[in-house]
Amino acid sequence: MKFEKICILGLGYIGLPTASAFASHGLKVVGVDVNQKVVETLRAGKIHIHEPGLGEAVGDAVRSGNLTVAASPEPADAFLIAVPTPFYDDKRADMRAVTSAAEAVVPHLRPGNLVVLESTSPPRTTVDLLVPILEKSGLKAGADFHVAYSPERVLPGQILRELVENARVIGGITPQSAQAGRDLYATFVRGEIIQTDATTAEMVKLMENTYRDVNIAIANQFARLADRFGVDVWEAISLANRHPRVKILNPGPGVGGHCISVDPWFLVEAAPDLASLIRQARQVNDSQPHFVVDLVREILGDLRGRKIAALGLAYKPDVDDLRESPAVEIVHLLQAEGAAVKAFEPYKPAAGLAAIEAVPTLEEALAEADLALLLVSHSQFRALTPAALASLTSCRLLVDTVGGWSGPEWANAGFELRKLGVRK
Repeated sequence: MKFEKICILGLGYIGLPTASAFASHGLKVVGVDVNQKVVETLRAGKIHIHEPGLGEAVGDAVRSGNLTVAASPEPADAFLIAVPTPFYDDKRADMRAVTSAAEAVVPHLRPGNLVVLESTSPPRTTVDLLVPILEKSGLKAGADFHVAYSPERVLPGQILRELVENARVIGGITPQSAQAGRDLYATFVRGEIIQTDATTAEMVKLMENTYRDVNIAIANQFARLADRFGVDVWEAISLANRHPRVKILNPGPGVGGHCISVDPWFLVEAAPDLASLIRQARQVNDSQPHFVVDLVREILGDLRGRKIAALGLAYKPDVDDLRESPAVEIVHLLQAEGAAVKAFEPYKPAAGLAAIEAVPTLEEALAEADLALLLVSHSQFRALTPAALASLTSCRLLVDTVGGWSGPEWANAGFELRKLGVRK
């Protein structure tokens, strides 16, 4: 199947890199976003998210004329839906953005078109939600037009490379739809492209992230057990991982982002009677911020009026993505106990989060702090030496929740360093 023009709905962390990838390989791409600020930013030649190389890729695509940005869809050969799928407070999937995007495609749908859902979704979303909406066009899915599901499987910070190199799963509602999806993504994907059915492709994405969530949960539970038993969890994990068939992950302050912290709940929602282990892992990771706050309270006592420097707000190292970040949750919990928190996020200095004082420099965050709390293992923070940190602040109480600082030099420089999962 040949494609000349595609329309991508949603220009976030996945939609925008995908749009630039298609455009850089010669396709005409219309990128659509309902956020007018995003549209204006892109039209001005700038980008609204941090991802290495993305600014240059988007700029080149726009200048070539292959990428244009709009507030609503246009007729095209293929439509890609890459909008957010968060969850409600009760952990049910919020599919309103997918629904709206599908409805926006309907007036432009023509025989022979391909519609691909990339948004992570509960099982059977493609066949039970997307197809009925698209068939309001009067066309029959699988007969008059193709429908497929293809999950993104990329790592923030490496998106442009992994979009091209990683294996791609294409799930069609018919074999012909899967083949059409393969033809489209073969435009730029150099990794293996595997065809299956739509629901299997949905399940693959959820299984990948749930597997990782469960493994992080056991690491976090090991950290709590080590704290109880007086064991250094970091040493214990290192020793356990010498076993040839053991690979325990590192513990941390929790799990965030729009994938691992969200996707397992889609399986719990779809089959609560069969997903007890998945639910328990989610509960462990969701409660980890409280464990961090308990550690801070153990050191400072009553937190009312205590000044804390929170180092990092992103959900993982060296990205600017704050979605579902455990660091943000920890700051809110500390504030709820009366602490005065100044947060520094180097990748998004003006975080713009309600009720959080985000300052533009590390020095400002550390000024007058009683305790510095390392929440994200950003390269900039890991590179700090005791001498460098001592030159910025008189604070000598440190809590490391990510294993970023270690060694006797911290104590030699006068710091009291407490690490998550290490009982003093």
